[in-house]
Amino acid sequence: MTLRFTKGHGTHNDFVLVADTRGDLDLTPQQVQHLADRRGGIGGDGVVRLAPTAAVARAGEPAADAVLAEEPEAIWFMDYRNSDGTVAEMCGNGVRVFAAFAENLGLVDLSDGGELALGTRGGVKRVRKEPNGWYAVDMGPWSFPGGPEAVAAGADAAVMTAGWDAPRPALSVDLGNPHTVVALSRPAELDALDLTRTPAVDPPPPHGTNVELVVPLGEETTPDGATVGRVRMRVHERGVGETQSCGTGACAAALAVRAWAAAGAAEPDLVPTTWFVEVPGGELRVRLLDGGHVELAGPAELVFSGDVEL
Repeated sequence: MTLRFTKGHGTHNDFVLVADTRGDLDLTPQQVQHLADRRGGIGGDGVVRLAPTAAVARAGEPAADAVLAEEPEAIWFMDYRNSDGTVAEMCGNGVRVFAAFAENLGLVDLSDGGELALGTRGGVKRVRKEPNGWYAVDMGPWSFPGGPEAVAAGADAAVMTAGWDAPRPALSVDLGNPHTVVALSRPAELDALDLTRTPAVDPPPPHGTNVELVVPLGEETTPDGATVGRVRMRVHERGVGETQSCGTGACAAALAVRAWAAAGAAEPDLVPTTWFVEVPGGELRVRLLDGGHVELAGPAELVFSGDVEL
């Protein structure tokens, strides 16, 4: 089989993108692994299949049925697979790159305030394009699985990585996919981390977790007078390994750091609701929205297209 593909990335979190506009392509885990292989294939942190939501629903995907029930206008579905072939709920950077891909294919128009309602296994995500070319995504509802008790304690898990003498406390965050956030004290400590092996999380999450290692960098004032927070992050993604960026991970990092900052603040309501997250691949913006939602914004680039034999 000859497959047409496009390579794209969001802050160097890279993907192999496939347009399946008829909804009749069924990629096996082995084919996904081959496409994502950086030496024997095209290379990427994951594979994104663009398909009609109705076709995905007919193929037996319950999440696609839920998407159509929630938002009938979400006619396109992001079928996301990790580089090891496993199915994932969604990917924040992948959503933005999907939007750029759909634009390039002429399937959506995001000019003049247009919006894309996109179906994922993590629910409907709404994407708009900002004047600077960034794509902003309403990532939907988020939560701290440990509840108020975990937020008050600052942690509900422990993480151990290679080179540490003892586990560190961590806070779980759910964004439709699972995250565990650990705070470090200095950028040098973050830079020295060995993430070639999967961090151990206790208690072990039933479906695995992405682990974010973060250094809070404090607050700053933007040219328009707004106060924003800043965080630096590295991430180990389940089913992938360390990546240059993770969109949902950036959201989790900002939400966890903000919760820790609010717990120690004299006026918690004054803690910033907008955070810039520095990742090895660039910079992302995370903003708390009304209704318990969170927004992720950042660049998305399509690099090249071609054909591959499967």
